[in-house]
Amino acid sequence: MTSGPAAPRAAGVLHVVATPIGNLGDLSPRAQEVLRGVAAICAEDTRRSGQLLSHFGISTPLVALHEHNEEAIAQRVVARLLEGESLALVSDAGTPLVSDPGYRLVRAARASGVRVSPVPGACAAIAALSVAGLASDRFAFEGFLPAKAAARRERLRQLASEPRTLVFYESSHRIVEALQDFVAAFGASRAAVLARELTKLFETVLDGGLAELLDAVQGDDNQRKGEFVLVVEGAGDDADATLAEGRRVYALLSAQMPPSAAARLAAEITGAPRKALYGN
Repeated sequence: MTSGPAAPRAAGVLHVVATPIGNLGDLSPRAQEVLRGVAAICAEDTRRSGQLLSHFGISTPLVALHEHNEEAIAQRVVARLLEGESLALVSDAGTPLVSDPGYRLVRAARASGVRVSPVPGACAAIAALSVAGLASDRFAFEGFLPAKAAARRERLRQLASEPRTLVFYESSHRIVEALQDFVAAFGASRAAVLARELTKLFETVLDGGLAELLDAVQGDDNQRKGEFVLVVEGAGDDADATLAEGRRVYALLSAQMPPSAAARLAAEITGAPRKALYGN
């Protein structure tokens, strides 16, 4: 009796696994179980992820997947998934794809019919928002601002009238310059929260107006160290939104004409008070 052709092997699962942003106790039991059980783990930095896995006694092989090789590696990973292997994706810290590589792999896996399953956990943006005390029913995650000053200021001018709470990531070597640009674009009194080194030993969460946060960071060397999440209140009421839009338009016009003329024209266009624009 002859047998028919072998049934096709079922595809594996790509598990997208959140890892701690500081405190190792935040790696859930489920995440540990998944990381032990998969055939391999795709990691942004295999050395850093290797240290995390070693702490938990996990010896699963690692595959380097980062922004420079993701396009090429994704197809190889998908091929393994289609062969029936289950794999995991992690980033250096927190939830993969949130300001980290991985979306190309997830997109390729889904396009090939592979199941992609989240294993939720730590995320610095959500952690900061949860303790900020600012409106969280609607918010926009902006990630890292451009490194170059001109591009960063332009991005902030575009966001100044955004009514939703805004969440940003920033590095220690740019935090002072970034806060200076926030004050210029959003105004000194716009409410904000600066969360530093979340879940780590020297965690701090500061709140106040943007100018107050700038003063606090400039006045304390320790507040310029570590990893930062900045949560900024939205433009708020119509008056705030009008002023923010006026400042954005004024900044654009003042690059092409004298400041007084730019303020006058920006006030006419947006309805913002001219005196609040000129010299701001």
